[in-house]
Parts: sequence; C-alpha cells; structure tokens
Amino acid sequence: MGKISPVSSKYIIHASIAIDGVVDKPDVIGAIFGQTEGLLGADLELRELQRSGRIGRIEVNVEIKNGKSQGMIVIPSSLDKAETSIVAAALEIIQRIGPCNAKIRCEKIEDVRISKRTFVVARAKELLRNMIDQTMPDSQELADEVACSVRVMEIQEYGKDRLPAGPAIDESDEVIVVEGRADVINLLKHGIKNAIALNGTSVPQTIIDLSRKKVITVMVDGDRGGDLIIKEITAVADIDFVTKAPDGKEIEELAKKEIHKALRSRISAEQAKLDIPQNVERLGTPFRKAQYSNAPNGSKPQQSSSPQGARPPQQTSSQGMQRPQKPFVPQQASPAGTGVTPNIKASFKKMSEDLIGTRGAYILDQKLNILGKVPTTELLTTIKSLGSGVNAVVFDGSVDRDLQEAADALGVKYLVGMDSKVKSTPGKAAILTISEL
Repeated sequence: MGKISPVSSKYIIHASIAIDGVVDKPDVIGAIFGQTEGLLGADLELRELQRSGRIGRIEVNVEIKNGKSQGMIVIPSSLDKAETSIVAAALEIIQRIGPCNAKIRCEKIEDVRISKRTFVVARAKELLRNMIDQTMPDSQELADEVACSVRVMEIQEYGKDRLPAGPAIDESDEVIVVEGRADVINLLKHGIKNAIALNGTSVPQTIIDLSRKKVITVMVDGDRGGDLIIKEITAVADIDFVTKAPDGKEIEELAKKEIHKALRSRISAEQAKLDIPQNVERLGTPFRKAQYSNAPNGSKPQQSSSPQGARPPQQTSSQGMQRPQKPFVPQQASPAGTGVTPNIKASFKKMSEDLIGTRGAYILDQKLNILGKVPTTELLTTIKSLGSGVNAVVFDGSVDRDLQEAADALGVKYLVGMDSKVKSTPGKAAILTISEL
C-alpha cells in the first residue's frame, strides 16, 4: 500500500472518532477496510483505491482518556469531489471497532488546492514587498519616508492613560491639548513638540493632573464637536486658554501659518465660557475677546478685557512665556466710600462663596450687577485696562498692594477677597475678606 504523493492529492478527509473502550490504531484501520469492503462497489473499494494510489495512507491519531478512545482520522484523496464525498460518508457506517462501540463522523473535506492557492498569494505578497523595499525610491519618497519616521518616532505615550504626546511635555511650561493623534503629528511636523491628545470626548485624568501644574491651551477643530469638547474640559480641568481651528477645518489639516495664527488668537477659558449662551445669561454681559500681539509660537500672549460700555483698554504687549507684568503708572485716586450696608455684605458673601475654589473674579457695577468674570491671574491686567464703571471686585484670592493701587486708580469702592495682605487706607477702596462678611 503506497502513500499518495502530496503533489497528486486534491482533497483530505478529516473525520473524528469516539470509541467506548481502549483500542489500538491497527484496530481502527482494520475496521475501516473490513466494514466498508463490498459496500461501494469494485470501483470504490478502499484496498484497490489505495493500491492504485488514488487513496493515500490512512492516518489515525487516538488518545485514551478515562478508559475511552478519541481521535482523528485523516485520509488523502486524488478522487473527484463526488467520489471523495462517498468515501467520507462510508466511514460513518462503522459502529464497532473490536469489542467496543464506536462513532465516526466526517468533520470536513479540505480542498488542498485552496490551501496551496492561499500559500501562493501570501508568498507573492512577500516577494512583492521585498521587491518594493529593494527598489531605489525617488528623492520625494525618501524625504517623505524620513520625515514620517521622525514624526512617528517623536510621538510618545504620556501618563497612565497612555495619551499620544510630543516629546517636550515634561520640560515645557505650556501644554497644548488637541483632540487626536493625527493633530499631535501635524503639530510635530511644524515644530510644536508640547502637544498632547485627549483621545476621545471624555477628559482623561492625565489631562486634569497636567492642568494643575502647567499652563494649558486647548486647541480644537472648528466644528460643533470642538465646542462640546471646550465645554466639557473647562468644566473638569483648570484650563488657561482656548483656541479653535478656522470654521470647517480640523487641526490635522492646518498649515503652519494657520496653526500659529490660531495660537496667537487664543482667548482665556473664562471668556470661552462666556461665549456659551447659557453662561452669558447667568453671568451678565461678557467681556469682548482679547486682543493679542504677534507673539512667537508657544508664548503666552497678554490679554486685555473690558466690560460692555467701558472705555477701550490701553495698549499692552506680551513678552514671551511670562504672564503680563506691565509696570503700573499711578493715577489720581478717586475718593471711595467705605460704608458697607448689611445688604451689600450679604451680596458680597454669596458671591464669594460661589467663587471659592474657582480662581475667578467678578467685576460689579454700581448696582452690584456682574459685568463679567475673569481668572484671578488676569484680574490686575484687566483692572488696569478698564476706564470706569466698576464699583466692586469680588475674587477668589488675596488682596495685595498692586491690586489695591490699581483699584484706587480706577475708583473701585470695594475689594472683596478671601484674605488680605494689606490694610485699607482711608479714602481709598474698602478691603473686605470673607471672614469679615
């Protein structure tokens, strides 16, 4: 009985066998030949088919577990589809092997040519890939490949959330938060290495932790999705600035000039909140958008804000990464009343309690209406830029000498903070703390 050549084999029969007892492989093979003898006629006699090489060697793999035998039967065939299927079905009539009951079931008939075809396709792909790799590319392909490799190599996974980020997150004082990995790659392409991606609409804890230590600028796409991200991230993280791509554009498709222009036009997070209608209704009239000088990329621009109806702010300029620290030129102080009624105290107390932990400041008019809200880090600059119409300032912070002088020059009557580093001077703005309220 010769073994069929793998070259001439077209099909392979796979059958499972379960025997209620312990038998050997020769017992199984003997039962296959013995119990199918004369069943299929002279043309499909298994012994004759094997002798002529049309059926290959029958392979039996049997394992014995708990006194029972289980395994697989493999039969190669060079017959056509119909004849191979008949031989496979004939195996299932075997019910006893030796003294034990047995059950054989044909699981599948494998077409060897399909397996060979799959191998040919896989090998062809490998050969084509090798040929492309070994072919000399043109200059543009070389440049693109090198640039892409450098950009991908510079991207790292930052924090416990494994967010895509540039290589300069830890050493930078400012961090730019974008939406996805493609945005980080585009910023890297144009030399901005302090960007990190949200990787979704929810704000990861890594971003929240970074916002407590660094100056954060949120840069989003110019669509409604970008507005939703701004609304969510400003609610849970300590965001300093917000900017958007031009309407209808995404960060990943911006050119270098558009990226730098967007960064120069960023506004404070508080002003971004005021642009949302429900916040405008709650806080009153918002400040107008800040005017920025042409600061270099990555620098923090100086910001000036004024309530509606006030005189235009004085001209200011920014200097690199530092927050605005323009020297104050004393002006003639306006007399301010120091009397504080119980109703005024109650209003100040309620506002102070609302501001605890927000690092924000309310600017109030003569009727104690809120003209606008700004971050405490920008309060001094805002006060210096205002002309008139400010009656009181309530903020989450300490009253210092610079703030007092700026308030006196503007004619502010009340400065309400969490605590004070100076004492009120007669005829100047009355300084109140939350403990006094």
